[in-house]
Amino acid sequence: MPLALWALTISAFAIGTTEFVIVGLIPTIAADLGVSLPSAGLLVSLYALGVAIGAPLLTALTGRLPRKSLLLGLMALFTVGNLLAWLAPGYATLVAARVLTGLAHGVFFSIGSTIATSLVDKDKAASAIATMFSGLTVALVSGVPLGTFIGQHLGWRATFLAVAALGVLAMLASARFVPQRLAHTPPASVLAQLGVLKQARLLLVYAMTAVGYGGSFIAFTYLAPMLEQITGFQASAVGLVMLAYGLSVAVGNVWGGRLADKLGPIAALQRIFALLALVLLVLSVTATNPWLMVLTVLAWGAVAFGNVAGLQVYVVQQAERFSPTAVDVASGLNIAAFNLGIAGGAWGGGLIVDSIGLAHTPWIGALVVLGALALTTLSGRLDARDPQRPTRPASKPLLQTH
Repeated sequence: MPLALWALTISAFAIGTTEFVIVGLIPTIAADLGVSLPSAGLLVSLYALGVAIGAPLLTALTGRLPRKSLLLGLMALFTVGNLLAWLAPGYATLVAARVLTGLAHGVFFSIGSTIATSLVDKDKAASAIATMFSGLTVALVSGVPLGTFIGQHLGWRATFLAVAALGVLAMLASARFVPQRLAHTPPASVLAQLGVLKQARLLLVYAMTAVGYGGSFIAFTYLAPMLEQITGFQASAVGLVMLAYGLSVAVGNVWGGRLADKLGPIAALQRIFALLALVLLVLSVTATNPWLMVLTVLAWGAVAFGNVAGLQVYVVQQAERFSPTAVDVASGLNIAAFNLGIAGGAWGGGLIVDSIGLAHTPWIGALVVLGALALTTLSGRLDARDPQRPTRPASKPLLQTH
């Protein structure tokens, strides 16, 4: 893999840390700011909404900017957002900081996916995307547990200061390794780009993404309080469990990318969604036993993010066929769908916690994930009826390095 791809991975690591570290800090932030667990959980939802807005809208508005300049600008915005979180005097400012950071996140992964596929041969597209997104999984392995540890011992504000430093490092890596001249197809008009939303087959992919991640985040958003209040772990042990989860995610991410390359995205996604639903159902039973809980969390990590590469490759494949003048925007809308699912899952999880309790988030999440499996199966059947359906990972028509 080229060094430019690793520069993207470092940026993804920084972004992944700030996105997911909040999960380990929810009890700490709630206690410090005097808000409820569901209110603290809204920091996950509102960040995700920032991503959902930023991905399609800002991707369209910045379509004519040079890719490298845009990439550096996004990481600068990301750094400023985390500095604002560090300085936040209260809950409202922290919310604003999270939304601002989410805006940068959305555009980064929209353009990052297409840049990544442009750097490798087409038969390695899913693996290239998986490599870039491995920055998220490495963040879960190291950034999130370390950020949780920092937040518990030095205060949650110190965590965001550390993440801002990661943003600076990511900017330096991108400035050094990403090629200066990244050619890309001039974007279509805004109206033409909005035409993506008229394509039923693309909307189906977005639904698969949103429902699948929504189901998982119903439970994942409240993993830390679940570990403390149901399983009985001390707060100091939460970071270690998050570390175990992250290690498992790292393996699952690579496995998911290879599975999508080998079987094609639909077959891979069917397997991953089925396993994810099963694990969440098991979690409902094992949450009260510390050892069984850790084993279940390990299994959860192995499938939780394994569908990222398959979903991204699949949406680009479909966009190349049904909306070829707006593939970047179609990719950005899938990032929006990821985060709409996360926002909805975190919000729904908060409602469940308020109404019937933490213990019910896993099995309800499992039912939602089964909905994503049904949508994936439907999309696969529609492909089977179409003689021109894509059979290989997405090509790289949009970006070429010089």
